Amino acid sequence: MQFLDFEKPIADLYDQLAKLRESGDKSGVDVSATVKEYEQKITDTQQQIYNNLSSWQKVQLSRHPDRPYTLEYIERMTTNFVELHGDRNVKDDKAMVGGFADLDGETCMFIGQQKGINTKMRQIRNFGMANPEGYRKALRLMKLAERFNKPIITLIDTPGAYPGLEAEERGQGEAIARNLFEMVKLRVPVICVIIGEGASGGALGIGIGDRIFMLENSWYTVISPENCSTILWRSWNFKEKAAEELKLTSGYMSQFGLVDGVIKEPIGGAHANHEEMAVLLKEKLKATLKELKQIEPDTRIEQRIEKFSNMGFYEER
Repeated sequence: MQFLDFEKPIADLYDQLAKLRESGDKSGVDVSATVKEYEQKITDTQQQIYNNLSSWQKVQLSRHPDRPYTLEYIERMTTNFVELHGDRNVKDDKAMVGGFADLDGETCMFIGQQKGINTKMRQIRNFGMANPEGYRKALRLMKLAERFNKPIITLIDTPGAYPGLEAEERGQGEAIARNLFEMVKLRVPVICVIIGEGASGGALGIGIGDRIFMLENSWYTVISPENCSTILWRSWNFKEKAAEELKLTSGYMSQFGLVDGVIKEPIGGAHANHEEMAVLLKEKLKATLKELKQIEPDTRIEQRIEKFSNMGFYEER
């Protein structure tokens, strides 16, 4: 397991625990009681650290290399996943994945960004930054789900839509705007979950739904702290301050009414226990789908439009 800078006390305890077990194995001495004490120390330390995280530390957790990505959630939560490819226009964007899968007997369309689990795959997946064809593929799959009256679940985890010149030439802005326009009118239930990074239009391009949830250690805002710092202070050195000022964490987003709920992560974060995190997310999805299916499509659309129309607040002077 990899540890971030602020997780050093936890890493030290794990090292001591490993040495203790090794010593016990070599000497044949029963160290089970001491092992339990160290395990409790690790739990207590994790709770102390994770209950007092700064906004920047939560941003770091959202990018943890061991954190589960979209395809792993789909694999752990569903069966019979059939991935679908291509936008029927340019190519298949590997940064955006999607397909039908069974969620405990309920066939759903899953769509999300995929970052890649190692250096080679991150390059292939373009670090989760989709091109216009990725958003057009996502829309094609949403329309397919609507045609067969299947719910849509999107898993959002991106540092932003790909900002390259070729992406702009192929209509990046139009592709995202088209998704916003079409998603608000979909007649099937739509649930969106920010599982890691939720940056700018890259996240919003698959982020219009009846219910929006965030994992506890995820973030959602118009710009990353580093880029915000670069614009305001001409340097990345103020990224911690930018993270605090952006109010980008799940607690703030829930407080502002921009998301409908926060899904708690296991002690130590989603990366510490993939299986438990998948179970927590699955239960939330199942309960929400059951709720949404009781609402008539026209009513859901009206509520969806009203929901996003009422977002934000301002003062008149």
